[in-house]
Amino acid sequence: MSRGGSSAGFDRSITIFSPEGRLYQVEYALKAVNQSGLTSIGVRGSDSACIITQKKVPDKLVDPDTVTHLYRITKHSGCVMTGMVADSDMMVQRGRYESADYKYHYGYEMPPDMIAKRLADIGQSYTQIAHMRPLGCCMIVIGWDEEKGAQLYRVDPSGFYCGFRACSAGSKQIESNNYLEKKIKKNTMMNKQDVILTAIATLSHVLAADFKPSEIEIGVVSKDNPAFTVLPEAEVDRYLTILAEKD
Repeated sequence: MSRGGSSAGFDRSITIFSPEGRLYQVEYALKAVNQSGLTSIGVRGSDSACIITQKKVPDKLVDPDTVTHLYRITKHSGCVMTGMVADSDMMVQRGRYESADYKYHYGYEMPPDMIAKRLADIGQSYTQIAHMRPLGCCMIVIGWDEEKGAQLYRVDPSGFYCGFRACSAGSKQIESNNYLEKKIKKNTMMNKQDVILTAIATLSHVLAADFKPSEIEIGVVSKDNPAFTVLPEAEVDRYLTILAEKD
């Protein structure tokens, strides 16, 4: 699988740097996130945080209720996965295991920032071991922290993680980030409704599409309800109606 020019031979192993100081397999993993064709968005406000993604059923014979990209990790934190589905399931499973182990040892729930840090550390270790490969998926974590309130983090296949006011992942990541920068600049202290409407508006804008309630998934944590909650279709429809009336 070697490439011509300066990259020839240096993309065959995860542990070998190219002369330019690049790890091509890590870069390929970042590109693999876009191969699903989905775009996911996370937005954090003053008292809440939300994640949103497209819901695409791959086949008419598939039960739509079994297709999801939103996952609960602990009672007060959840995530949206973008990229390779099998890798995403493995990463979520590891996150749940680490969270359960943390609660067993320390007696309280693992905070969202520690979930992101631990999974990023594990992901980074995969870039140093020759017989393993980076995970081809990106995780956006939201959660409610008793001390810090609503939290939003993004974990990359390279092992990089960071807290955000708003972020995105997937095929329209650049367009989403540009749109979110303008939106967040105008309103830095958003309430729960503004957070959800901003996330829907961003996804609708970058994909140039109007959604039905069954075509998107929304997960929320807030001060009123700190438990990670996936909104039912009726609630999603209500927010879509509010957004349409605003426009």
